[in-house]
Amino acid sequence: MAERIVLETARTILRPFQITDAADLYEFSRDRRVADAAGWPAHKSVADSQKVIVAVFSAPNTFAVVEKGSGKVIGSAGFTGAVRGAFGPSDEIGYALHPDWWGRGIMTEVVAELLRFGFEDRGLEAIWCSHYTENPASRRVIEKSGFSYVAAETVVDDNGEHLTRFYVLLRQQWKGDGHG
Repeated sequence: MAERIVLETARTILRPFQITDAADLYEFSRDRRVADAAGWPAHKSVADSQKVIVAVFSAPNTFAVVEKGSGKVIGSAGFTGAVRGAFGPSDEIGYALHPDWWGRGIMTEVVAELLRFGFEDRGLEAIWCSHYTENPASRRVIEKSGFSYVAAETVVDDNGEHLTRFYVLLRQQWKGDGHG
């Protein structure tokens, strides 16, 4: 069982997924726009979402994004375990959000808290993030969060081949921006 870490932003709670979150997860994970942007197959049933919670979203430092007001799971966010570059301890952030909450700055708020958690609590020296070039909304989240572009490469996932842009934020850059 993963350590039970709970984080908080102004509008969300980030907590470990529970099997009872499957219906909320299915609600947005069946949407092709979310699945294509996240690089996973669209969920076909609540049972698919339950399997993903057990197999993928039960990993350490992976969180359900819960809207404070409703208690509804509106997204997923966390660290993927991918280590890149030679910057010392590093990890990569990944996220997905229910389309009904797109364009409200929620994921930028969530990423800011994940950066704080990664640098302060986990002691990371570098945090990575990436997006498919056909996902400009994710690019805006990444740029607003202070990441610097590093390179692009073609990535193959469950939904095909995508030109992917990779970004990094170093602890010293983050601290220099008035954090930590």
